[in-house]
Amino acid sequence: MNTLKQLAPPQRRSLLVLFVTGLLFWISIAILLPTLPAYLDAIGISQQQIGLIIGAFAIGLLATRPLVGKLVDNKGRKLVLLIGTAVVAIAPLGYLTVTETPLLMAIRAFHGISIAAFTTAYSALVVDLAPPKQRGEIIGLMSLTNPVGVALGPAIGGYLQVHGLYREIFWISVISGAISFAVATQLRHNKPEIELDRDEPAHISTWQILTNPALAIPALVLLLIGFPFGAIHTFLPLYIQTLHVDFNPGLFYTIAAIASFSARSVIGSRSDRYGRGVFIAGSLCCYTAGVACLATAHSQWSFMFAAIFEGLGSGILIPMTVALVSDRSLPQHRGRVLSICITGLDLGIAIAAPVFGSIAGSVGYAGIFTIGTVMAMGAIGVFLRWGNRSLRHSIGFSFGRDLDVYRRG
Repeated sequence: MNTLKQLAPPQRRSLLVLFVTGLLFWISIAILLPTLPAYLDAIGISQQQIGLIIGAFAIGLLATRPLVGKLVDNKGRKLVLLIGTAVVAIAPLGYLTVTETPLLMAIRAFHGISIAAFTTAYSALVVDLAPPKQRGEIIGLMSLTNPVGVALGPAIGGYLQVHGLYREIFWISVISGAISFAVATQLRHNKPEIELDRDEPAHISTWQILTNPALAIPALVLLLIGFPFGAIHTFLPLYIQTLHVDFNPGLFYTIAAIASFSARSVIGSRSDRYGRGVFIAGSLCCYTAGVACLATAHSQWSFMFAAIFEGLGSGILIPMTVALVSDRSLPQHRGRVLSICITGLDLGIAIAAPVFGSIAGSVGYAGIFTIGTVMAMGAIGVFLRWGNRSLRHSIGFSFGRDLDVYRRG
């Protein structure tokens, strides 16, 4: 918090506006997490079709990530932030009026644009405003909007769902998104106010990013984690129903959000001191443990422990990966680099929902989470082996003993 006090007043104001914008944005998104699959089931949508509809959200993400990355770098952060908040306010209106699967998929894909635009612009803005030596701390603090929003949203949505108030759920999502857009219009900071390196190219291609191990490996790790992440956020409510466990799905997301909040509030500043590697490796281990708990779940306690580990894992992994790729990229490339690297997570989610939905009948939900556990273990192996320039550097970096050889900015 002392770091925030040391910032210039315009920077602090911009961060405050961003925080409020982000909190309302994530409430709008998260209120639908435990309720939308159940709503679709209630109106007669099959399990496989539910997977396709939920998965279409990530299709919208994938289709627009590269574009918003370019817009963030070329047209400014604020424009893209406004696009994201506008979409999140409009999309829930579609769920109120449409019941056909193809149209629901189209609306869900449109909804996915909101995450692509918002998260890329938000992350780039936070990095712009953060002093390099305190980058991890600022990113950690500003990323708290996600767990807080994901704690409040499902809690509200779960309560209303019990009473069958689906229409009210969608309207709260719309109103939260609209207020988020209004707050975002007050943002004054737009482009990074730093001197760019003239010896470096003004633009970087997708191919250059994907063939650069410094940036490709974080994207691959997120891809592997995206599979269990997508399974959790698509099939968990239905999984709990099939086990006949007296456990509110909204409570899972709330517990995970509390764990995520606890981790993010303290890890950022420590990553500035000890490096990103040890915290990314630790987060992958936590996430693997959380998915493994789901694969063997049989009681309320199983889901509670799974939520804690999942919250710790995702709460540390995502902001630390943002910090890592920001360290490894230049300001004029940052929007595009962030958009492409985070696309790894989007792609995993996009593939997970329809693929797991198609095999749910044969392997069951427990089987889905068993496969997810194996993929999370694969992410640990990839990071330990290729997380830095050589095997020795990768292991040392993962245990906090070596600096990041790839760091640039």
